[in-house]
Amino acid sequence: MPKREVEVTLISIPDNLLDVIYTACRVCYSNLGAIDIYENITADDDKKLELIKKILSSGHYSTIEHIQLTFAINNLSRAASHQLVRHRHMSFSQKSQRYVKEKGEFSYIIPQAISANKVLLEKFQKHMQLTAQLYQEFIDNSIKSEDARAILPNAFASSMVASLNLRELIHLANLRLCTRAQFEIRLLVKKMCMLVEEHYPWLEEYLVPKCERFGYCYEENSCGRVQKKNG
Repeated sequence: MPKREVEVTLISIPDNLLDVIYTACRVCYSNLGAIDIYENITADDDKKLELIKKILSSGHYSTIEHIQLTFAINNLSRAASHQLVRHRHMSFSQKSQRYVKEKGEFSYIIPQAISANKVLLEKFQKHMQLTAQLYQEFIDNSIKSEDARAILPNAFASSMVASLNLRELIHLANLRLCTRAQFEIRLLVKKMCMLVEEHYPWLEEYLVPKCERFGYCYEENSCGRVQKKNG
């Protein structure tokens, strides 16, 4: 059965995010111990942000690697999830096609380009139905799900828990919010960023396409929004 789009829930984010980053920034330049800094913070949020942004503008991103974020993700195609898992500094627990048997018509994501074409959409959905029938036939004939899954498509809608630190989220946003990225993963990352920004609006300026952060594009095939780096 077709699913409309990816669903994202932020299930873990530190309440003391500013204090943790502020402590990490301060400890590099202080004679005080880390715990002494953390337990005796007197700066208000504006002062904390002033220091944090100063440190980040200097390129010291290790200070935000201490912030871990966790998302529950539903209805993400296997095509998009295989793009996501290429990011090196993320952790994943994904629905297994080896151990979980599908019953009846499985859930799948329809790419925008296909959904916009009525004739091709009908063929696409028919193909999904036939695949589901063949998968069930395999299962009914004692084929293990780990082997029957061989015919499941990239459109198959999966579910996962994904965790990453704040530095990697910024990196993820800079790459995957680019208009050159595939629509589905752009939508996923946009939803992830919006959920984090609801808690900490100051992060909005970092959770943008790389061209907005750096003022130029270094993609081989630029969309033309900004000038290419060597253009």
